[in-house]
Amino acid sequence: MVQLELRVRDLVDADLVDCGFAGSALHLEQVAKELERARRGEVDYLAVCAKADLPLAIGGVDYVPHPDAGSLWQFGVHPALQSCGIGTVLIGAAEQRIKDRGLDRAEIGVELSNPRARKLYERLGYVAYDERLEAWDQQAPDGSIVRYETLCTQLRKQLR
Repeated sequence: MVQLELRVRDLVDADLVDCGFAGSALHLEQVAKELERARRGEVDYLAVCAKADLPLAIGGVDYVPHPDAGSLWQFGVHPALQSCGIGTVLIGAAEQRIKDRGLDRAEIGVELSNPRARKLYERLGYVAYDERLEAWDQQAPDGSIVRYETLCTQLRKQLR
């Protein structure tokens, strides 16, 4: 068994070169834009790192969609390290950031096609309350940009 000492810190622009596990080049361009929003205080964008200080997982908290809650989004854990507790560490740190802002609720959407993630969120106390059609641009294997639409379950958790 291998044990990793993990720490959570803010994601920075220089980290993006090491975050290919989280998505396509288009996705990482979007993450770079979100880092600009983080500098303005609209979002927190976090990285879970081991001793080498390379991101093993990343994800954000957006405070704009729900002014009375933090919305967790764009979470990704390196595929080789999934189911090792790193996502749980990331969610815990995100929830702490929400509480540090004086808010008491976290929200997250999960695709219906991702029951594994939904199980994690429910294990951590999130409760489904709605389903919503969501859409975003995605990079196809040929490099073209396509609009991706999917039905997502909306979950929330009271933090206090």
